[in-house]
Amino acid sequence: MSLITVVGLVAATLTSAAGLPQVIKSWKTKSTKDLSLAMIIQILAGISLWTVYGLARKDIALLYGQAIGYIFYISLLILKIKYK
Repeated sequence: MSLITVVGLVAATLTSAAGLPQVIKSWKTKSTKDLSLAMIIQILAGISLWTVYGLARKDIALLYGQAIGYIFYISLLILKIKYK
């Protein structure tokens, strides 16, 4: 694995994991009133488009990062709906 691939994987992990603290907070407090549904949907749309791009480029680091982000933001969407 090349150094640039490792950098890409680390960057993708850090960026995509940015949603984790919000998932944890929303789950613990059982409150999502301050979360924008439009923001969650917009991020999921962006993740979907990045996934298509990553598939076309066969870019594992990009796909890995999007998979992590997708998990966190789908979780936020579920929590947003559940605690509405």
